[in-house]
Amino acid sequence: MRSMIFLLFIPLALSISANEPGSYKADVIVYGSTSAAVTCAVQVHRMGLSVMIVSPDKHLGGMSSSGLGFTDTGNKEVIGGLAREFYQLIYRHYQMPEAWRWQKKSEYGNTGQGNPAIDGEKRTMWIFEPHVAEEAFETFIKQNNITVFRDEWLDRENGVTKNGTVIVSIRTLSGKTFEGKVFIDATYEGDLIASAGVHYTTGRESNGTYNETWNGVQAGVFHHGHYFKDKVDPWKTPGDPSSGLLPRISAGSTGANGSADKKIQAYCYRLCLTKKPGNRVIFTKPEGYDSSQYELLVRLAATRWNEFFGKYDPIPNLKTDVNNHGPFSFDNIGMNWDYPDASYERRREIIREHILYQKGLLYFMATDKRLPGWVRDTMNKWGFSKDEFADNGYWPYNIYVREARRMLGEYVMTENDIMGRRSVPRPAGMGSYTMDSHNVERYVTGEGYVQNEGDIGVEIPKPYQIDLGSIMPVKDECSNLLVPVCVSCSHIAFGSIRMEPVFMILGQSAGIVASLAIKTGSGIHSLPYDRIRRELVASGQILQYK
Repeated sequence: MRSMIFLLFIPLALSISANEPGSYKADVIVYGSTSAAVTCAVQVHRMGLSVMIVSPDKHLGGMSSSGLGFTDTGNKEVIGGLAREFYQLIYRHYQMPEAWRWQKKSEYGNTGQGNPAIDGEKRTMWIFEPHVAEEAFETFIKQNNITVFRDEWLDRENGVTKNGTVIVSIRTLSGKTFEGKVFIDATYEGDLIASAGVHYTTGRESNGTYNETWNGVQAGVFHHGHYFKDKVDPWKTPGDPSSGLLPRISAGSTGANGSADKKIQAYCYRLCLTKKPGNRVIFTKPEGYDSSQYELLVRLAATRWNEFFGKYDPIPNLKTDVNNHGPFSFDNIGMNWDYPDASYERRREIIREHILYQKGLLYFMATDKRLPGWVRDTMNKWGFSKDEFADNGYWPYNIYVREARRMLGEYVMTENDIMGRRSVPRPAGMGSYTMDSHNVERYVTGEGYVQNEGDIGVEIPKPYQIDLGSIMPVKDECSNLLVPVCVSCSHIAFGSIRMEPVFMILGQSAGIVASLAIKTGSGIHSLPYDRIRRELVASGQILQYK
């Protein structure tokens, strides 16, 4: 869904996949363009079966190739298989002298604030430029001769044909039909699971649902620095509630701590910026710019400004992967709550609003004299990287959908699995990252000041196993679908699982299960786990941490 923004800049006539109806068939049909979509397809091909990727995006790789170059890896020892092969492709690229156009390799070194970029001994590199990641995914596609249909959007209303619990085919808005034996939903949104009638959830469960601690509303809980540390007035006229709230502050109640809601953690674009003059494109005033949208930032600046530039993480060639940081930053808090179930048209509106917010924020910081001079001076040293996303106005293709739908499948991963309080019966891969959620809402406290809610970061004791049932729907709902991204888990468990290396791992595992089911003539739910486990291990997946 994310590269719908691509369509805002590129005429439809230039789309890679022409809008001509047709019928296509393969053993496995992968719907999506994420890193999981690629690893799944590669695994199916390596196991000798036919596979097609039906991609709503024109560019493959999801967030890994759309700005998230400062990889959140957790414990790298549990990243194996095709995921590790991907990072080895990145490593090989940066061994070439011509890869260092704007910076000497020796100048970049092994930086990364506890997340070293380069592991020379194991020939992997974990931090990279967006276009390098995309090239690596395209290398996977070419090496394995995988057919990709690009700019093909699932007909979410009538595009899934089922015979009982079996998906027979899917149809895209262009009229193309894709028939397969097993289907994979490898999207960030879970559009195929929804259209196939598979149960799912959105938002946050209550802590009582799965006997958790860090789910639901978390007002007054501050695990990071992304909250207001000073008393900042939320009203248009300070001290006057009758004047109305400043933009992007919710008027509603947050609910009791630990209670459930349908609100979604904030999205943003992971911008690729640079200070290098020869590669820098200056920020300009976006159409529709409204400086009043950033009044809250002006009031914040009057109290402190020591956080905003804290997540300009260095990636090669004097570029940076820019993420949200501080109480008011690139996260567009509260403006995406209806995104998961929204129509394509409504999602486009949400995406346009996020782009305007973030482009406007860049311009505001660079020009508005209500901000400290040093802030404007600092911002004016930055610009878009001219050699990234050049066909999209130097803007990332994908909005960072940190969370959307989550399937309710054969096994629901919860905080208890992540924290090691229970053992999963059928491991399909491992995760290791902190249970992390960005802010969900900006609200007014009982004392009358603005505050953020939902930002959680809970360290886990050790790497954990992810159960096979979390990528499988309940058999009675759908018996030939696998879901390696919108996995079956609680909100706070997804906060750890939702990392790009894990999506690659689960994508490969989905490819293994799909292939074994087809080869043996069994359903995906009927395969003996011992047989699956042997193939997982043989394919390089890591299922146990010493």
